[in-house]
Amino acid sequence: MLIERADVIVTSPGRNFVTLKITTDDGVVGYGDGTLNGRELSVASYLTDHVVPLLIGRDAHAIEDTWQYLYRGAYWRRGPVTMAAIAAVDTALWDIKAKVAGLPLYQLLGGASRDRCLVYGHASGKDIPELFDSVRQHIEEGFRAIRIQTGVPGLDSVYGVASSAAAAIGDDTRYDYEPARRSALPAEESWDTRAYLRHVPSVFEAVRGEFGEDIALLHDAHHRLTPIQAAKLGKSLEPYDLFWLEDVTPAENQEALRWVRHHTTTPLAIGEVFNSVWDYQHLIREQLIDYVRSPITHAGGISSVRRIMDYAAMYQVKSGMHGPTDVSPVGLAAAVHLGLALHNFGIQEYMVHSEQTREVFGPTHEFAHGGLRPSEKPGLGIHFDEDLAAKYPYERAYLPVNRLQDGTVHDW
Repeated sequence: MLIERADVIVTSPGRNFVTLKITTDDGVVGYGDGTLNGRELSVASYLTDHVVPLLIGRDAHAIEDTWQYLYRGAYWRRGPVTMAAIAAVDTALWDIKAKVAGLPLYQLLGGASRDRCLVYGHASGKDIPELFDSVRQHIEEGFRAIRIQTGVPGLDSVYGVASSAAAAIGDDTRYDYEPARRSALPAEESWDTRAYLRHVPSVFEAVRGEFGEDIALLHDAHHRLTPIQAAKLGKSLEPYDLFWLEDVTPAENQEALRWVRHHTTTPLAIGEVFNSVWDYQHLIREQLIDYVRSPITHAGGISSVRRIMDYAAMYQVKSGMHGPTDVSPVGLAAAVHLGLALHNFGIQEYMVHSEQTREVFGPTHEFAHGGLRPSEKPGLGIHFDEDLAAKYPYERAYLPVNRLQDGTVHDW
């Protein structure tokens, strides 16, 4: 079964997505997600100009050989653009293989290891009362794990807080994670680490006091802290029994996690900006983290992330795949299929895509009892509507830039 054509589709039903459609010579179609938030056209160009010409005529069943061909054959390896492109190919080929087999994809990955994948939602608010409203809404919707983010006194906006000015996308749509603004230039936020470190423990004290001990709570520091600041935060949050503390310090400095680990028992999650198993080698081997955050879309696809998780399993490290709305329903479906099969699955991030996005991609996974389960339809369970997608052209959009109050560009 040979690859006859491959089409790169860029669409923007509420936000921008890059989708690869691979068609075999006998008419089987598979979809892959190559979305890279704020750099979507880079991946689209890499696919169109460099990857698609290499796919035509290849055996669609030879997934591993194709992965190695695209990864090793380029010589300049890794990087988010390259690995997102490879992920799109890899996921589309797995979709095809499962459709040919007449099975939902998770069955080809070893079958179900659980009934459904535990997911966490995003609750936020500019202050405690607004945060409480968001938490209640998530509990009513059935979430059993919730990420907690709030505004910080003295700061006008904070990434990941729906009420912040930077979260606006031109209408009244609420975003609890991804304030990608449709604009010529990125928005800029101001940051104060000391104010943040003073504020966050009181937030979790309030949430635990209001909602009790049963709900699993998570928090994202978004790379903003130095190692000693991260250690201080982790220690101050220990009384509130977090499921995890995410991205406490820039992930490139892996030695920093030793300092954090030494000072706190709060579980640590990291890696949403990582894109290969090599990025995790030191962190997993020395057990400096508890959860791997890389999404299938940004880390080379199902084949690649499964390798990461097999390595992580040797050290009792679990999955916690990145899954906000900058991962398309195709990428989310792939994550849920893999998560259902993995023995060392931990949790899956889950933001509900907009109605426009769901209409274009036609996802069939089910949310119930605090978790997601893929449908039993062959393949990924995605029904992509190309005609509808064509009605939503690409619009330039950027994530914000973070600066300290003195104007210095800062991590976020």
